Amino acid sequence: MSVFGALSALLSGLAGTLDPFFGASATGVAIIVFTLCVRLALHPLARAAARGDRVRRDLAPQVAEIRRKHRHDPERLRRALTETYAEAGASPLAGCGPMVLQIPVFMVMYRLFTGHDHDLLTHTLLGAPLGGRWSDALADGGVFGAHGMVYAGLFAVIAGVAAYTFWRSRRMMAERKAGAEAIRKAATAKGAGSGKNGKGGKKGGKAQAAAPPPGLPGPAAGLTRWLPLLSFGTLVTAAIVPLAAGLYLATTAAWTAAERTLLYRRPGPRAEQGIAE
Repeated sequence: MSVFGALSALLSGLAGTLDPFFGASATGVAIIVFTLCVRLALHPLARAAARGDRVRRDLAPQVAEIRRKHRHDPERLRRALTETYAEAGASPLAGCGPMVLQIPVFMVMYRLFTGHDHDLLTHTLLGAPLGGRWSDALADGGVFGAHGMVYAGLFAVIAGVAAYTFWRSRRMMAERKAGAEAIRKAATAKGAGSGKNGKGGKKGGKAQAAAPPPGLPGPAAGLTRWLPLLSFGTLVTAAIVPLAAGLYLATTAAWTAAERTLLYRRPGPRAEQGIAE
């Protein structure tokens, strides 16, 4: 059995179970449940990514010192940073796992509702065909038609999640910037205090004061400021792909927002222990 046949059978079986509760929209609800199951299976990777991010933040002062020490030797800087992250058990790419592993699932879902399985194409969500697109809804009743309102609800969910993600990302970046500034000021104050103890201390103080605040270099930092806006790109994708794929996108985006809120909240001792496990 092909992967398309397996997923079709899985969705059909799940829709059959949900049919007494949701009727004709059971397949749409089955897609939402299936998406939640996929994200639940990937949750351990998300926890590992959160743990790695916490370690990288703890390493920020050490990374800043390494950058200052090897700023004229890119090769030694790269090796030193790699060794530092490896010793701490942190990977700069750890957060990419859940996102990358979802791509095949999304592509299979897309192909499944674009002509591969004609039985699933006949299923609907509140009357709107799961294999249809927003352009089809516009042609059949317009924005405020029965099908158009289904897409309006979907877009509202995605826009709400994107707005929340944007706001939260900007707040987190502001907090990290404030933390980096605090580290810089502490290093400067420490250097100034050491400078009063003699020439050797003064020299050490200048070196400490010269250490840049931890963070990304100029161009990367500028790119990071605009990365939160990418969450709104899901709206464009949902307007192009079939409704079934749009349901998958909306569900996974909502899961991601909730998951990151829980994993990256300000932890107390109990939360710290939970992430560390």
